[in-house]
Amino acid sequence: MKYYSGSMAELEAQVAHQLSKKRFEHCLRVRDYAQKLASQNQIDSEQAAVAGLVHDYAKERSDAEFLAVIGAKHLDPDLVNWGNPVWHGIVGAEIIKDELGITDPLILQAVRDHTTGAGANMSKLSQIIFMADYLESGRDFPGVQTARTITDEDLGQGVRFQIIHTLAYLAKNERPIYPKSLTTYNYWVTQ
Repeated sequence: MKYYSGSMAELEAQVAHQLSKKRFEHCLRVRDYAQKLASQNQIDSEQAAVAGLVHDYAKERSDAEFLAVIGAKHLDPDLVNWGNPVWHGIVGAEIIKDELGITDPLILQAVRDHTTGAGANMSKLSQIIFMADYLESGRDFPGVQTARTITDEDLGQGVRFQIIHTLAYLAKNERPIYPKSLTTYNYWVTQ
């Protein structure tokens, strides 16, 4: 493989070893959906597959492990205030680099961006993983089919749909909103 030192089966085995069966199956579905979106948007299918498979690699790590990585890697000190929904992407990319040896900057950025977005700075690959995570075949929420249709027609409009609905959900449920998600919203709502 171009983005990992072993085969896809070997990468699957490493990811499966770190995750519950349910989370691993989600990662397989995200990988498959990412490949579909990559082919629709002229993006390297293998790159999308790797990013989709590893996007939640660190999802089930302990808070203590995330906090240790934030300190050791000298990441943004504000990260300590957020928790797993933010950490497993931003800090998870560092864990992926260290444990899996995946160094492709676009893959690592797509992992960082997959829950918060990145405003105007989202690569096509980041947009694909952001949407594949939201739309994979196991997802069943009101509006999912509309979101799939919009995304099939225009990837950027899919990103716009998701960030609007995600922030509305967080606000309605009085949940804190990570600043990068607000930046993403402010950019995409005007697109």
